[in-house]
Amino acid sequence: MTDNLPADGEKGEGNYKATRDYNERTERFLDENGDKVEDLARDAAADLDGEEGDELRQAEEEGKSHAKS
Repeated sequence: MTDNLPADGEKGEGNYKATRDYNERTERFLDENGDKVEDLARDAAADLDGEEGDELRQAEEEGKSHAKS
């Protein structure tokens, strides 16, 4: 039965290493930028409405096309 396990030994729905990495990077970002998150969000929204908005939306679609369903 172990023939179907991934090489890293993980099983089930999650990828624990990737989750840990994401959580660590998120925590680090918030530690460094926590007081600026609202300003960063406003800047990002303004960028979407600005002259680079089409390029940003295209990049988003490109990224989504690589995501697993």
